[in-house]
Amino acid sequence: MSSVMAYRMVRVEHAAAREHFCSLIGPVPLHPEMLAASDADQHWMLLEGSTPVARCSLWWRAVPDYQGQRVGLIGHYATEHRAAGALLTLACAQLRMAGCALAVGPMDGSTFHHYRLVTERGAEPPFFLEPDTPDGWPAHFTTNGFEPLAHYYSSLQTNLEHQETRVPALAENFAAAGVHIRSLNLEAFDDELHRIYTVVATSFTNNLLAAPISEQEFIAQYRRLLPCVEPRLVLLAEHDDKPVGFLFTIPDWLQARRGQPVDTLIVKTLAVLPEYAGQGLGSLLSARCQEIASELGFTRAIHALMHESNISRRISDAYEGRIIRRYTLFARNLVN
Repeated sequence: MSSVMAYRMVRVEHAAAREHFCSLIGPVPLHPEMLAASDADQHWMLLEGSTPVARCSLWWRAVPDYQGQRVGLIGHYATEHRAAGALLTLACAQLRMAGCALAVGPMDGSTFHHYRLVTERGAEPPFFLEPDTPDGWPAHFTTNGFEPLAHYYSSLQTNLEHQETRVPALAENFAAAGVHIRSLNLEAFDDELHRIYTVVATSFTNNLLAAPISEQEFIAQYRRLLPCVEPRLVLLAEHDDKPVGFLFTIPDWLQARRGQPVDTLIVKTLAVLPEYAGQGLGSLLSARCQEIASELGFTRAIHALMHESNISRRISDAYEGRIIRRYTLFARNLVN
């Protein structure tokens, strides 16, 4: 029977230990430089002899509260099944000592980084930029006192020619109001990211466990995608040259790796400024993108990683999206 005492607990604080920490295979690549820049409050590793068998990082200082409870995050999660209980027991004990009432995971510091677990895989293969986690990992959490906190899903749309009946009227109304939609200017990529960031900085503030991201970090994240971007499929909505919304989509390049034609578009991020919420700008951006994608030869779209109550879900439903994958974020009460 596994327990915390069955392993040697190591607080990761030095360069050599960070190398060891990152040697465990997780759902996304992790390098010592990334670990040092993650702003985590602690990194922990479980060793069996000299072999790392489990790891996690913990955050609590810069984490938003949830329903008035102080939250601690468990991220950079990677473990073998037999060490899961020991690792999560250790993590929860550390978060409790830090004054947290709720442990949430897996989440690598914020919702702008890797979080959630695949809890219903379905038949569709993984898509580009999708966080893919082992099927056994949800049981690590549920058998150690965690319960679902939030549910997410991805859906597949197989008819890009389908449009909402209200789209022509939306286009006319927004044009009359001075809102124009254009594609990304790849030659001024960093400047375009700055414009997109001004929307991100305000549009996601009410999301579950939303924490701010610096413009520098945001641009660095998206700059890494530059070789993969099809600029005609990234749309910005502007009013008086001010960005008021955007839609970031990207081809499913994993299809090419599987030797298939790239006919699927991934709808990664859709956001509008709060004053435009509920007016149909997101639907208009989606419709314009579908028109362009269809002209470019795409036949399918994946609406990726949507929270079950997010407005993106309503847009996906309007385009007859079929759920292909489900994901869950877990939480454990640390008070009782």
